[in-house]
Amino acid sequence: MLESSFTPRSRAQQAVSCLFLPSIVLLNLSAFALAYSQAASLELIVTLGSVFTLAAAWFLQRWLPLQATWNAPHADTRTDLVSMAVLLGAVDPVLKALGIAVAVWCVSQAPAWSSLFPSDLPFAAQVLLAVLLLELGKYAAHRLHHALPALWWLHAMHHSPKRFSAINNFRFHPLNYTINFSMSVLPMLLIGIPADVMWAYLAITQPVLMIQHANLDLRNPWLDKLFATPRSHLWHHDADERAGQLNFGSALLIWDHVFGTFRKVADGQMQPERIGLYAGSAYPAQASYLAQLLSMLKPPCCRRAGA
Repeated sequence: MLESSFTPRSRAQQAVSCLFLPSIVLLNLSAFALAYSQAASLELIVTLGSVFTLAAAWFLQRWLPLQATWNAPHADTRTDLVSMAVLLGAVDPVLKALGIAVAVWCVSQAPAWSSLFPSDLPFAAQVLLAVLLLELGKYAAHRLHHALPALWWLHAMHHSPKRFSAINNFRFHPLNYTINFSMSVLPMLLIGIPADVMWAYLAITQPVLMIQHANLDLRNPWLDKLFATPRSHLWHHDADERAGQLNFGSALLIWDHVFGTFRKVADGQMQPERIGLYAGSAYPAQASYLAQLLSMLKPPCCRRAGA
């Protein structure tokens, strides 16, 4: 069972708890703005910012944990690391290459598609539009994975950890990740989103995603309403199935507010009692990474075994 109230913190911890998230977002955006103004590599800046944010979150977990017990050695670390290697080393690069190839082919067949994105708007307006559309695509894909049993079996890999850790964010079934990409990034490539606008979107959202599953006691009530912070996203991982059908946003919670799926972090109960898979789930959460991948091939009768 998780703690229901804040643990007393030193003044330094209280300061970091309040300032880490806004500071890291501002730092990444400032670095991007500087690189953009100097025509430097936006990809390099966004990548370095993501690595720095993830590393900072990983080390801060020991000093400012949401739950101290989550920092103890767990058997799920190996699965997290393998999934991280597969996603970053193979799945993500392949999807980006294929996405660009598909977009180029589609544009060659229907040239008008490449001009659908309003690239004549001011840069800030383009970025705002991209943020709204990309987050909508990811929101829709996420809800779909919770609504359809076959897709939920893929998404269950992401919900299987019983704790938050910075690298939990990379625990995704490759097909789950592919569907998310196909419903968010791919459509934007097809309508001709400029590369610098896409990198601007990533500069905004990647810092949030890098700390979203971190075991960090961040206290930003007003940011919890806008961003999918560790505290707001924690409720989505509630082991109570009814309570967990909220806060579907990827990095931002804009569409949760629009579609009525937002859950506020209340003062009375700061955390769910338990996180992880829903009660009665037959998903092999303790199996190896490969066994979890292949579990999608089992017939429905076998999937339910042990539920």
